[in-house]
Amino acid sequence: MNTFDVAAVLVTVAAFCGYVNHRFLKLPATSGTLAVALVSSLLIVGAEAAFPRLAVRNTIRTFLGEIDFDQALMRGMLCFLLFAGALHVDLGSLLEHKWSVATLATIGVVISTAVVGVLLWLAFPLIGEHVPLFACLTFGALISPTDPIAVMGLLKELQAPASLEAQIAGESLFNDGIGVVVFFALLSMAGAPQGAEASVTSAGTAALVTFFVREVGGGIALGLGLGYLGFRALRSIDEHSTELLMTLALTMFLYALSFWIHVSGPIAVVVAGLLIGNPGRKLAMSQRTKEHVDAFWNMIDELLNAVLFLLIGLELFALHVSLPGVVAGLLAIPIVLLARLLSVSLPVAIIRPPTRNMRGLVPILTWSGLRGGISVAMVLSLPAIGGKELLLACTYAVVVFSVFVQGLTMRRLLVHYQAVP
Repeated sequence: MNTFDVAAVLVTVAAFCGYVNHRFLKLPATSGTLAVALVSSLLIVGAEAAFPRLAVRNTIRTFLGEIDFDQALMRGMLCFLLFAGALHVDLGSLLEHKWSVATLATIGVVISTAVVGVLLWLAFPLIGEHVPLFACLTFGALISPTDPIAVMGLLKELQAPASLEAQIAGESLFNDGIGVVVFFALLSMAGAPQGAEASVTSAGTAALVTFFVREVGGGIALGLGLGYLGFRALRSIDEHSTELLMTLALTMFLYALSFWIHVSGPIAVVVAGLLIGNPGRKLAMSQRTKEHVDAFWNMIDELLNAVLFLLIGLELFALHVSLPGVVAGLLAIPIVLLARLLSVSLPVAIIRPPTRNMRGLVPILTWSGLRGGISVAMVLSLPAIGGKELLLACTYAVVVFSVFVQGLTMRRLLVHYQAVP
């Protein structure tokens, strides 16, 4: 199958899942699409167990094998999803919470990575498995960032207060970029180089610090620079179709350039999206342009979200289900939740954000830490390191739990703490 055939199948199946969800299940779009995909996958597995001659699983595995999840998401879909998310984040509210967002997205990710990695490394021997410490820490890095795609979809459904939304959305948009940087650094330490990024991190502490500064600082600088150029270009004309095309070109060129010069693409796209979505919308776009830009990026957001969560559901076929894998996944869920609680509590206690008077801030931030496609893409991109199959099972268990259990109960938590009516 060529690329167009694969895209046609994915969009068609995603539309079918969306229809079934909207018509019968009436769940939030991301949860509903994932639910239909998972149930369909389980039905296919069950049907093949009853009728082995069907051989449907091999056909689907072959189809999924033609999709490089890491390339499709990390080097493709992600830039559009992050830009669409950043476009609608209120910069004023985000700046009001800048220190708490920055702390959660940096120190919080590091704390969570360490807690998850060490606890999982200590837990594996209890089930008769032994996974290297750096492999466990690598899992901690890929599972610690909250998924901006899942989180933004949840906040859109819940209509959370602006201050809370800015803090949760801001953290999820930025900790993704930080998490990817930590992931590559730890992966190289685990003895599995991943190109130019890893070779830098293997040279020592000084090179590691340089790597972080270049990736994060360079991403911010690139996003600010090209985002400002995009803003000035948008301000110089008033033609909605051309301006819409310019936002698309900015997103794609910015993300591609970030890989060429080895800086964080996710961070660069988020920074540019915040610039275009705030001063850009107010000072550089007419009302007609705003409407067209919003409609276009909302459509892109919903389409790619549907395809992404469909892929997560179908990746069930990539799992080699075993008893140790199931037990490891069940162990990973409370460990990741505990790490999230600790990584949120410390920054909130230190920074004391403006929302500190809101009841239940720590529980809300902890429970809203959804994981999604980014974690799945990173774990699937792992080379053949020790315990990869167990780490894949852990990732899948945490993602499914967060999307279904945390995502579908988040409104109850907000109502309990009187954050929403």
